[in-house]
Amino acid sequence: MSDPMLKVEINGPIATLTMNRPDKRNAMCEELLVAIHDFYFAPPDGVRVVVLTGVEGHFCSGLDLSEHVHRSAEENLYHSRHWHGVMEKIQFGGLVTVSAMFGAVIGGGLELAASTHVRIAEASCIFQLPEGRRGIFVGGGATARIGRLLGPDRMTEMMLTGRKYGADDGLSLGLAHYSVGDGTALELAQTLAGKIARNAPMSNYLMVQSISRINDMSHSDGLFTESLAAALSQTTPDAEEGLRAFLEKRAPKFR
Repeated sequence: MSDPMLKVEINGPIATLTMNRPDKRNAMCEELLVAIHDFYFAPPDGVRVVVLTGVEGHFCSGLDLSEHVHRSAEENLYHSRHWHGVMEKIQFGGLVTVSAMFGAVIGGGLELAASTHVRIAEASCIFQLPEGRRGIFVGGGATARIGRLLGPDRMTEMMLTGRKYGADDGLSLGLAHYSVGDGTALELAQTLAGKIARNAPMSNYLMVQSISRINDMSHSDGLFTESLAAALSQTTPDAEEGLRAFLEKRAPKFR
């Protein structure tokens, strides 16, 4: 049997998903997208954090255009909406995702990365949105996510010119949270995933669910929603354990 396009390794509460299309720089075909969809919509019991990465020097080089060119307008509409559904599930489905990025983080690969919660970029990273140079437009959520990270003006320039950013630029612009040396992203991703997995589950859930949504709200609505999230988190058994552990000068043991 050939290797799966999405390799899945489970280690306690951490799942490592490795996109595995080395001959295509891990470009996103329909089969790979469905595999990611199937994992996030029915994750294994006990998994709390996902590390997402690629093989052979690349994270994801974007949409497999060999499939895209044969779709009708109607098929492209449904395909784009499928992407939106998968990216929404990654961002808001309840699992925290850490992306370990290197090489190509291009087009749909950057859209995928932008839906994750912690992004680590090795020095080899190339961030790019080349769709405009190919006569097409983004369709996997870039305007909502990458536009928010960069701002609409900078994203427009990035698409108009095909501009490429490296890891350090990505860090300063918000495309990445960490800029690290080549060969070190996955190790840091696993370390951070372990730290996140040891947080209280409700705290993780509220951070993932609330902060981005509050940013879409009015000032007063956001503050009220923050109060609701605070009230919910502070009345859980884990909050009691966290306070007790602090007073007893020990590490908390959350559910």
